[in-house]
Amino acid sequence: MRSPISSVGPLTEFIQNALGLSYSMIGLITTLPLICFAALSGFTLYFTQRFGLEATLGAALFILTIGTVGRSFTNIPALYLGTLFLGIGIATMNVLMPSIVKRDFPERSGFMTSLYSGVMGIGATMGAGLSVPLAHATNWQFSLGSWAILSFLGMIFWIPQLRNRTKPKNPIHIVTAIKKLGASPIAWQIAFFMGLQSLIFYAILAWLPEILIDRGMTPTKAGLVLSISQGTGILGSLIIPTIAGRFKDQRRIVMVTGALEIIGITGILFTDTFLVSTWAGILGFGLGGNFSLALLFMVVRSDSAELTTGLSGMAQSVGYFIAAFGPVLFGFIHDLTNSWSIPLYSMLTIAALQLVFGLGAARDRTISG
Repeated sequence: MRSPISSVGPLTEFIQNALGLSYSMIGLITTLPLICFAALSGFTLYFTQRFGLEATLGAALFILTIGTVGRSFTNIPALYLGTLFLGIGIATMNVLMPSIVKRDFPERSGFMTSLYSGVMGIGATMGAGLSVPLAHATNWQFSLGSWAILSFLGMIFWIPQLRNRTKPKNPIHIVTAIKKLGASPIAWQIAFFMGLQSLIFYAILAWLPEILIDRGMTPTKAGLVLSISQGTGILGSLIIPTIAGRFKDQRRIVMVTGALEIIGITGILFTDTFLVSTWAGILGFGLGGNFSLALLFMVVRSDSAELTTGLSGMAQSVGYFIAAFGPVLFGFIHDLTNSWSIPLYSMLTIAALQLVFGLGAARDRTISG
């Protein structure tokens, strides 16, 4: 779910040289999946009620595999069409994972959220760290398309589940769910918290290597720094929800993870390449922790698996709509100013705003079905 997206940033220079794309157009490669996340997340509830959870997730894995392979062809339409398909697959999977945790592991939601968000982080780290070496060993097209192996394996492992057709025991009509969640301050706070976290995450994913390359770092080393950020994000994803799941109120934890994000961004902004791996690591830990907290909030702030699916769909639809502006906007600002300072200052402001919404989402309240 993460490696097809994290593999793009380190390959920016390769793709630009081959296809002649501007920074804004490169940013669109990362933004397209986010648009899919925003547009399709709300419909996943319908598909699970119509076809069952297992079939919906299996179809998502298939679409993700096809999209990842398709965008490896050396032309602009294939690049963007394949990216659109993989975005559709990931969007569906994003929504279903919290509801699976709520349904199958209600008493271990913190640990299971840590486990699956941590594995997602491993995929992101692999995509960021191995893309450039793969491109040097073969070419950038193979490097982009090779991540289809992971989703293909996932699809193979999921085949036995397709015999089941799990549908909601207490189905909630989409209109009813929208009205209920739309009137809930908790749901909106979770949505904005996730959206602002994702905006920062995907902007870093798209542009951190290029920022460092502009400062004189080689593409391989820049990709390595990004992989360090993703690696510490794994630790954040594993550690934070496990701790947070033990408490009903998570505001103190949100304050810590929010502060780590702000410290990391500040370090990247005000240093050249000295200790940049440290700052990227601190930022990655905060981002990983906050992402898994957003997922945990979807589980613990709703009282049923059906409502969790609805909340997950709403939060991710709104959240990724916000996040979709990040990569393109940051690339556009760079095109205008020929500097990365203004985008990074903007990121600091966004991190502070995210902290405010996170404190609201972390309070001990529940949405009832």
